[in-house]
Amino acid sequence: QVQVMESGGGEVQAGDSLKLSCTASGLTFGHTAMAWFRQAPGKEREGLQCISWNGGIDHYSHHDQGRFTISRDNDKNTVYLKMDNLAPGDSAMYYCAAGDSYFCPAPYAFNHWGRGTQVTVSA
Repeated sequence: QVQVMESGGGEVQAGDSLKLSCTASGLTFGHTAMAWFRQAPGKEREGLQCISWNGGIDHYSHHDQGRFTISRDNDKNTVYLKMDNLAPGDSAMYYCAAGDSYFCPAPYAFNHWGRGTQVTVSA
């Protein structure tokens, strides 16, 4: 059974940085593409970035304007999302998802999701 768990969310001020973490088990992590999504209240879930098994990155959205960076450590079964210069518009529940193959699929094709970690940015 695949389990995905996010951590690292919190309440920050505009301009601050935050680094989210996500661990996954029940799969061969080093062979699996991983991605970050977010969903703000009243809005649809938005794909952010995906990282393939070997570090290749797909950008599902350009709303982060280069402020977000995805990375992974296969030895720790962990994927990260570093977020810089956060703004109130970045407030959302952030979700991590595991794919079913080495490379990044379309954003709608992820089947394994965490429960999310809340990020709140105050002005």
